[in-house]
Amino acid sequence: MGIQGLIVFLLIGAIAGWLAGLIMKGFGFGLIGNIVVGIIGAFIAGLLLPMIGISIGGGLIGSIIHATIGAVILLFLIGLVKKR
Repeated sequence: MGIQGLIVFLLIGAIAGWLAGLIMKGFGFGLIGNIVVGIIGAFIAGLLLPMIGISIGGGLIGSIIHATIGAVILLFLIGLVKKR
């Protein structure tokens, strides 16, 4: 992965984390936190979505949607753990 690929990877993570924070109301973690949430979310979605038969198109928008879905799942799980 070149420097451009890394920058795109981090941008997708940041956007996905930010969107997930908006969707889940009150789960903003700042720029670095959003990047981490977005990257972990993309990993989670990469594991879970194919298992249940969901396929999202490729490209930049598809990657952002994919990572956002995973980030929302991650924030939901974090919310469940925080409540206990």
